[in-house]
Amino acid sequence: MAVLAGELIELLAPRPGQTAVDCTFGGGGHARLLAARLGPAGTLIAVDRDPLAERRFEELAAELPCRARFIRGSYAEALALLAEERVRPDMIYFDLGMSSMQVDTRVRGFSYSYDAPLDMRMDPRQELSAREIVAEWEERRLARALRELGEERHAGAIARAIVRARANTPIETTLQLVEVINGAIPAPARFGGGHPAKRTFQALRIAVNDELDQLELALPRAWALLRAGGRLAAISFHSLEDRRVKRFLAGRARGCICPPELPVCVCGHTPEATLLTRRALRPSAAEIERNPRAASARLRAAAKLPDSAGHLQGERAA
Repeated sequence: MAVLAGELIELLAPRPGQTAVDCTFGGGGHARLLAARLGPAGTLIAVDRDPLAERRFEELAAELPCRARFIRGSYAEALALLAEERVRPDMIYFDLGMSSMQVDTRVRGFSYSYDAPLDMRMDPRQELSAREIVAEWEERRLARALRELGEERHAGAIARAIVRARANTPIETTLQLVEVINGAIPAPARFGGGHPAKRTFQALRIAVNDELDQLELALPRAWALLRAGGRLAAISFHSLEDRRVKRFLAGRARGCICPPELPVCVCGHTPEATLLTRRALRPSAAEIERNPRAASARLRAAAKLPDSAGHLQGERAA
């Protein structure tokens, strides 16, 4: 189910004949809504590294009322390819994190709610999986990943428990890992703040798929690709993603960067963007009731300003 779909469409403000890049196609929920507004003269470029997403695109392609193509790969790689092709989209958007399609495909091992092989790869072609991380990373590296990528308070204890457990029996399934995590966390902490394995599974998934580094690469590539007047939007599902999106967009919208003690501006730096969301938009209570997975979603967006010569490269200013 597409999260914050109405809000995203309103911020992107698609018009007939425009070009959009969906960097995280997933099940295609946002793409279908957007395609209806692009019309027959418009173009949708869908990107995803998951073969399930590619299969879903093939199923939907004939129904989409605009021109459409699919790029199989990470969004950072796809944006670099589009730059080589000199594509100049009017809008680019990200729906970060896992798709419902990935969570609900049990054999992929993304969920701590049922037993499955420890995998968590968005692209099954890559070698690194969660099983390799749990089996091979040394304790200090594991603890750092759980702390930095999962914001897990008990990272050290969980890492020690994993190393101790794997010395006796390989940890190869999700429920084996959940059992180890439950044994490592103090009893009071297991009964508050959601499932005790939630943060560890988040950290492993981010590490397996290199999600934060991919995002750091993708945001400037997406911005450089956009036409002047174009719009960039991102839906995040945890603070690590949201902070990076917020920082990037705020940096594009910033003007003078001179030290505050200077009486006049000497840097000549001017804003590149207008923020379309001063604060992140969040799902309504009604949406969360329909789709509890939307609860942590945050949407931010910005519009690219005209270039220094004041031109809009044929497009209307946002």
